[in-house]
Amino acid sequence: MLIAHFDLDSFFVSVEILNDPELKGKPVIVGGGERGVVSTCSYEARKYGVHSAMPMKTALRLCPHAIVVGGSRGEYSRYSRWVTEIIAAKAPLFEKASIDEFYIDLTGMDKYFDPFQWTVDLRQQIINETQLPISFGMASSKMVAKIATDEAKPNGYLHVPAGREQEFLAPLSVGKIPGVGAHMREVLKNIGIEKIGDVLHYTPVQLEAHLGKWGPELWEKAQGIHRGTVEPYHEQKSVSTETTFNENRTDVEGMLNDLVGMTEKIAYELRQDNKMAGCIAVKIRYPDFETTSKQTTIPYTFYDDELIPVAKELFMKLYRKGTPVRLMGVRVSELTNEAVQTNLFSNAEKKSDLYKAIDSVKNKFGKGMIGKATGKKKS
Repeated sequence: MLIAHFDLDSFFVSVEILNDPELKGKPVIVGGGERGVVSTCSYEARKYGVHSAMPMKTALRLCPHAIVVGGSRGEYSRYSRWVTEIIAAKAPLFEKASIDEFYIDLTGMDKYFDPFQWTVDLRQQIINETQLPISFGMASSKMVAKIATDEAKPNGYLHVPAGREQEFLAPLSVGKIPGVGAHMREVLKNIGIEKIGDVLHYTPVQLEAHLGKWGPELWEKAQGIHRGTVEPYHEQKSVSTETTFNENRTDVEGMLNDLVGMTEKIAYELRQDNKMAGCIAVKIRYPDFETTSKQTTIPYTFYDDELIPVAKELFMKLYRKGTPVRLMGVRVSELTNEAVQTNLFSNAEKKSDLYKAIDSVKNKFGKGMIGKATGKKKS
């Protein structure tokens, strides 16, 4: 296999700097309030020990002169789509792993062109068109390519040729291996493993005795062996629901109530699948079967209170006042699993907990148990 891994450097910060160039070169933290967490931060802030997912209070104690910005979710979505479109137009097979991270499978492409130079050129095109810094790593597996990207940052690239994976990995901290967190690093340190190369001083059987089933897997990863494949990115997947009324309707308030219920249903399904939508559409069919629809792009979300106002607005723009309606539908598309990254802002943690509680009740007692007051159907 030949895999390239792209990662937009400090993506949220980079977008904020494009929107406000005065932030360039300064310690910038993107996140929510004093009670929130750090979503990402500039390299200037990282020098003080600030890192993603750190409590904001801790970050400001380490770097009291940092500039804190709340985050521009809509802008992040827009730039992410822009980069996705550039890659989609060029890459034979790619996976969008998150809002700012991509894998490209270039296996077999060396018959037609130099894959490394092709990837260098693609990176430069992204930089030229979006002005965003981006790094990439290239290797024989997704894991090694991702580690190579981390080593190439900021704004660089690194190719690990096939057969040289162990040589590349050996001097790196064992914490560079995916799945090795702080606790596991401490466990490994106690048995003399601090660098990835140290892992190979043990046999898989010995590691299993210390670490259980994780031992042999760690031994393989230390050699650069990883069997993960690039999962094709499908932007056109969607979730939709629609209803044909028993009688043609003209009661706008009642139809809006039904629209709320339909949107809640879709939002619930998104959360169950841990997907977010970047586009929402409303459809109306009239008695003569004329069907019209209107859609708009939105910051990625799976929350009722963010989808419902947009759905209502689309309906009001689309509906021909006084004209009976036969069918109504709602559809969301541009689905992605970027939920975690786009939800590290102000009140997102509280909101996430609230919706988890609501969904828990729905899962236990049925989807119709809880809904917006305006979305309840008349008995």
